[in-house]
Amino acid sequence: MELRHLTAFLAVAEELHFGRAARRLQMAQPPLSQQIRQLEKELGVQLFERNTRSVRLTSAGQAFLRPVRTVLEDVGIAVRVARAAGRGEYGRVTVGFAGASSHEALPRLTRAVRAAHPGIELVLEGQTYANAALTRVVEGKLDVGFVRLPVTHPGLETRVIYEEELLCALPSDHRLTQRTRIPVEALAEEPFVGFPANAGSSLRDLMAATCERAGFTPRMTQEAPDSHTILALVAAGVGVTLTLTSCQHIQQTGLVYRPLAGDPIRLRAALAWRRDNPSAALRAVLAVAETALPTPVLSPSASSASSGLGGLGGLGGLGGPAEP
Repeated sequence: MELRHLTAFLAVAEELHFGRAARRLQMAQPPLSQQIRQLEKELGVQLFERNTRSVRLTSAGQAFLRPVRTVLEDVGIAVRVARAAGRGEYGRVTVGFAGASSHEALPRLTRAVRAAHPGIELVLEGQTYANAALTRVVEGKLDVGFVRLPVTHPGLETRVIYEEELLCALPSDHRLTQRTRIPVEALAEEPFVGFPANAGSSLRDLMAATCERAGFTPRMTQEAPDSHTILALVAAGVGVTLTLTSCQHIQQTGLVYRPLAGDPIRLRAALAWRRDNPSAALRAVLAVAETALPTPVLSPSASSASSGLGGLGGLGGLGGPAEP
């Protein structure tokens, strides 16, 4: 039994006329009649009562009709799914990100993908920081990650989606809030709050490197796993921290942001994916991201943030997800 036999049966059963069924199938009537006879022979039952004036389904034909419709509908679904997957309109794409600084970019991407390709499921893996995220993309455990540049692994592709600046967060009653800009060296005796050393946070690495360039090692008095908690601890007076402009949406009583003195330290956030990832769904998501998260006009000095920091990140560069 072949699909063409079931298709022929369904056409005749719905038209109850061999001529109309043949025209519907865009074939001649004799081959259609032959296919019906072959099907009846294989089943060992008569499906139609026919004479020169009419065609009617037998009781066996009536019983056969519903499951045939189901089979052909399922085949149609399978064909559509396969074609959609080939176009990248169906499948799963795993995305690595972490909290505060992805609060705008991630929802924009997920909404755009859902609207353009409802058959694509985005599997969102939060709390995926810097080097760990980059490693997971390289290993194929993530399809795409929100990272920070530079990323120098030869197997990865990246595209910048936004640019941000390092700044200082202070308790509102701190003496340095009287300044409009904070020299990094003025923080030398301050207690710091930040990400755990083993979290793979690019911001933790950048904060340490920035302080070391100012002549001191930051004294970490408390660690927390996300920017919301870190900034809540700063607001509570536990210490100060260096954070990014993408986190300024976090507003709490007792918390003040100040830019750093001197040349701005700018970083570029990007999407990163494996060049050899064969997923058509990933390609579709990246195409949607071109519009949902377009590359901004970039500052020529943004790369200065990473000068001298190349050894801080895993895999040959300072990289990580949108949460610093």
